Amino acid sequence: MTPAKQGEEVVEEVRKHYGTIAVTGSSCCAPSCCTPAGMSREIGYRADELAAVPQEADLGLGCGAPVGHLALRPGETVLDLGSGPGLDAFLASCQVGPGGHVIGVDMTPEMLARARATASRAGLTQVDFREGRLEALPVEDASVDAVTSNCVINLVPDKAAVFREVARVLRPGGRVVVSDIVLDRPLPEAVAKDVLAWVGCVAGAAMREDYFRMVTAAGLSEVTLLKDEDSLKALAEVAPEEAAALVERSGVPRENLLGIVRSVTWRAVKR
Repeated sequence: MTPAKQGEEVVEEVRKHYGTIAVTGSSCCAPSCCTPAGMSREIGYRADELAAVPQEADLGLGCGAPVGHLALRPGETVLDLGSGPGLDAFLASCQVGPGGHVIGVDMTPEMLARARATASRAGLTQVDFREGRLEALPVEDASVDAVTSNCVINLVPDKAAVFREVARVLRPGGRVVVSDIVLDRPLPEAVAKDVLAWVGCVAGAAMREDYFRMVTAAGLSEVTLLKDEDSLKALAEVAPEEAAALVERSGVPRENLLGIVRSVTWRAVKR
């Protein structure tokens, strides 16, 4: 199988997985171990932030709370990569106000339908959800002030293309804040080949050095880490059943997996 074909198969698996979540309203972990709001609070969202957006937009997805680090101003244009049910897009809309513009891009029709319906019910006309791939954004050159993404770029096989697109759509001086997953060591082979681990944001992650090399090669500078924690340890605290299932499928002792997968939030600018 060619890398390109393998990559497209991964994309389709990701699309189906998150399409199911959009329809059922259930995120990765089982209902017995968490709630969407509980998951979101655990990864960094404040209770007042979650109360300010429609409940339907929170499915407990993500690995951080990046929008709070963007320091958005009224009237700005914001782009959310992999916007899903719209949580970060709606949070951004609260900050940019009715004179601002928020664009959410997602490749999953079910997620787009959910987000658009929520925006319509809430009367949030400044939020625009568009179907598209992150490697070829349906956004004009130098048209946005800020870009954000929450645990989505790790799912894309061609991450370098995503970062090039981010640089393309940002205005000079624009900034980006992303929450994502990176690796500090190679994954055990059983985990790296596990499709469920990929759609669960683990197997698709790049090595830290490669990841940030792609960021700077795209033309983004002043990269600053805002959060850096052990992803498996954090997952075990909020979704122990999912973490245990991942370890069991891997056939690798839990202690050998700790410290490999990192949940990071980072900031950069386009000069």
